[in-house]
Amino acid sequence: MNIRKNDEKIFTRDFFLVFGALLFSALVMYALMSTTAEYATSLGSSATVAGLVSGMYIFGGLCSRIYSGNALERIGWKKTAMIFMSIHFLSCLLYFVVDDVFLLLVVRFVHGIGFGATANAIVTIASDVLPKSRFGEAFGYFMMGTTIAVGLGPYIGGFLYDYYGSNGCFLAASIFSALALIFIYFVDVIKSDPANHRHPIESEEKYSGIEKVFEIGAIPVSFFTALTSLGYVSILSFYRLYAAEINLTQAFSWFFLIYSIVLILTRPLAGKIQDNHGDRIICVTGIIAQSIGLFLIAFIPSYLTVFICAVCMALGFGTLNSACTTIVTRDTPENRRSYAVSTFYIFCDATMGFGPALLGSFVSASAGYAPVYFISSIITFLALPVCLLSLKK
Repeated sequence: MNIRKNDEKIFTRDFFLVFGALLFSALVMYALMSTTAEYATSLGSSATVAGLVSGMYIFGGLCSRIYSGNALERIGWKKTAMIFMSIHFLSCLLYFVVDDVFLLLVVRFVHGIGFGATANAIVTIASDVLPKSRFGEAFGYFMMGTTIAVGLGPYIGGFLYDYYGSNGCFLAASIFSALALIFIYFVDVIKSDPANHRHPIESEEKYSGIEKVFEIGAIPVSFFTALTSLGYVSILSFYRLYAAEINLTQAFSWFFLIYSIVLILTRPLAGKIQDNHGDRIICVTGIIAQSIGLFLIAFIPSYLTVFICAVCMALGFGTLNSACTTIVTRDTPENRRSYAVSTFYIFCDATMGFGPALLGSFVSASAGYAPVYFISSIITFLALPVCLLSLKK
């Protein structure tokens, strides 16, 4: 039995196809997320509206994810992926003709709609392609596509914007989106895709109400992951302002590079530990590590604590995002897996969308941005009892 388990291949043709689709889709998100706010200000918007332009992508994705679980089962995995990835690609082209902030908001929202369902479809397809006996390890390798995008996307976006302007960023996003569409087109999911082995209305008749949007069993894990994602949002949204406030701009410039390197090195190992020793050890370790990292930069900001926080955030939300996606896809019946993926990302997207406004309310003239990270540390730690209860079985 062990021999057979070890012989199951991870790095197959379909693995590299879904990995490529995930990587290039995520590169679009992070390359544009780092530059669209700046582009919006160049069109004459205020800083507040520029922030809304950046966040509108997340809100579009949230709306899309609410619908996508149902669409994946009714329309089919491959067809849903192709439809929304086409929207994703066409939205990239629309940026070239936008010369007004209102139109930019509309395009960002539509682009987010394309990305939200696309991401759900890619993860759902990957959950079928990856070997079941080594699922945690394989999923860790698969999610490295997002990890690479987190590190490379902002760098690519900033470099192209500085040297080639907004059109350079939009061209790169269009190419990345087209590549993602090509990669997913060649993935083979004929045997498992609902569109190929049963009538598309069958699954619809079995479920009603909340079950048409959410997978109930996935909610507890999704909820505590969303609490930890608030810590990641606190870094993503305010680190530049906090760095300037405490004179650690150079230290924070290394943050996401360290974050990405640690994730690349630890995710496969974390996947093996999850497969062999269970979910709790990974999730509990991640929550505690993230809480400590955020606490350190709130109260003892320095080069050392910034670097420690980057490592802790990688072990925290970075690892938890992969580990908890593994849990909700692995522990859900196949016919409800797309709903589980949708539920998970709806919770995380809601936090990513509303989190900055919530955390921003703790900023004050006297205390500055440090309370943001203290509150994030506490909220992260509050995820621990929810995690223990959710994984009690």
